[in-house]
Amino acid sequence: MKIQRLGQLTGVALVGTLALTACGSDNNASPAAGGSSSGSSSSAACGKGTLNGEGSSAQKNAIEQAISDFQDQCNGATVNYNPTGSGAGIKQFIAGQVDWAGSDSALKDQPAAGSSQAETAQAQAKCGSEAWNIPMVTGPIAVSYNVAGVDKLILTPDVTAKIFLGQITKWNDPAIAAINPGVKLPATAIKVFFRSDESATTENFTKYLAAAAPKVWTAAPGKKWTGKGEGKEKSAGVANAVKSTDGGITYAEWSYAKDNKLGIAQIDNGAGPVELTGESAGKAVAAATVAGTGNDLKLKLDYATKTPGAYPIVLVTYEIACSKAKDPAKVELLKSFLKFFASPAEQAKLQDIGYAPLPTEIQTKVATAINALS
Repeated sequence: MKIQRLGQLTGVALVGTLALTACGSDNNASPAAGGSSSGSSSSAACGKGTLNGEGSSAQKNAIEQAISDFQDQCNGATVNYNPTGSGAGIKQFIAGQVDWAGSDSALKDQPAAGSSQAETAQAQAKCGSEAWNIPMVTGPIAVSYNVAGVDKLILTPDVTAKIFLGQITKWNDPAIAAINPGVKLPATAIKVFFRSDESATTENFTKYLAAAAPKVWTAAPGKKWTGKGEGKEKSAGVANAVKSTDGGITYAEWSYAKDNKLGIAQIDNGAGPVELTGESAGKAVAAATVAGTGNDLKLKLDYATKTPGAYPIVLVTYEIACSKAKDPAKVELLKSFLKFFASPAEQAKLQDIGYAPLPTEIQTKVATAINALS
């Protein structure tokens, strides 16, 4: 099945008091459906109590936005989210320490090295039911740079891979100059910064390099960096390092590049240079397929896509939840917040802070999956 359009700092707890009383029911007037509340709303439909989530730091800015907006419309319950990273979130979810996890990669179907069970099996044992991967946030990964005098930069997959492998070490290297005609490139040394912590951002970026530049990037994709450079912790660490280093380059979520006013390379996958925008990131997922079954909406992205106008380096953050939870009260609370987060109006706001909105088709499937949580 094709998806038509698809459209984040540290390990500090993100805590939001989410207003739920006025959220209403599942009708078109519900704020959770993107409308406005009117008259008497049922607080029971929103749920009460405390909900705890943990995981992806890539979606931190997005979930902050959703929390802030949700607070303006609802009251009556507390939802906490701790952005400790995707791997930590999944571990805490499987251990039963949190109610849901945020992860920039779906639950793995195969056991990791040293483990006897895959994440999917561990999650199912914890839930007593299948755990679903529900896509919520699209975070384009920006190849971000700081080179004095260079306001526009085009990179191809091969050149990008060679830079991050330390094979191209000067900004005026002929390989870079050849794809940037008319740009005055300095002889400044290239300084690569990478995520020192295990990161799903690293995993998605290396998936792109392996798929789009397979003859250059031969290492298997993974959460641990295998290229060259200097490691910095978290997205904020690499972005700040580039900001303070002439000649610096890194990979980081779009929102971090924007917040730090870094240069963002246009990517040419073979169909011409593409600037990173919400629309271009959405087009990159036109070739994506749903790899999960039923309401498990795990996506398979085509990082090597040559679709014209598609920015190919993206990650999707999933909210991972038990399909049948053991606490009905928490189910209503989680459903209410996820409905609001996935609503077209809320998704549209995310583009202003460095994310791409979910496409209409995937929003429909996400709504169906959320409604089916029980």
